[in-house]
Amino acid sequence: MQDKKNKQQSSKKVFDFLEKNKIHKKDFAQMIGVTLSYVYNLIDDAIPFSTRTTTLERIATVMDIMPEEFDEYVISSDPVPYNKNLETLKDYMKKNKLSTVEFLKKFERKKRLQTVDILRGAKPLYIDFSEFKKIGDILNIKENDLFELWKNVFSEYLEDNNFDTTNNKELLDAMFNGAKKYLTSKK
Repeated sequence: MQDKKNKQQSSKKVFDFLEKNKIHKKDFAQMIGVTLSYVYNLIDDAIPFSTRTTTLERIATVMDIMPEEFDEYVISSDPVPYNKNLETLKDYMKKNKLSTVEFLKKFERKKRLQTVDILRGAKPLYIDFSEFKKIGDILNIKENDLFELWKNVFSEYLEDNNFDTTNNKELLDAMFNGAKKYLTSKK
């Protein structure tokens, strides 16, 4: 009986969220990377609720809750490492008083799932400056602050791929100075 109660709680939680935020089930499906029929199954308490870690994390991200709020969620043995740059973007979302859903709706539909995966830490932030700038525009990040944040993201990417930023500091500085000059000249 307890399993059915948990199922109802999780299904109801998702259903209530969709209703409260006036999110069409098709949009929600797109945000979490599933089919429309899968969303109908999620909110149908007669069908077992998802236990897929990725799906539950995506649902929780969109709902602005912790995945552990779903009884069906099993914490991964590979924890997501803390990412200061991602937390900075989330701080900008709070500063702009944007819920995750409101933030996601500012992107074209085909970018929403990738953005959810970025927000849950499963995918890295964009190093492509034009994509990064779109986020900056949505979050009203000042130009210099955006460039500094992008520099941090790009440096982190290089370090993650075995680029020694300390030994190559001059090269890195020259590259970033060139990038800044290029971006300034495009105005």
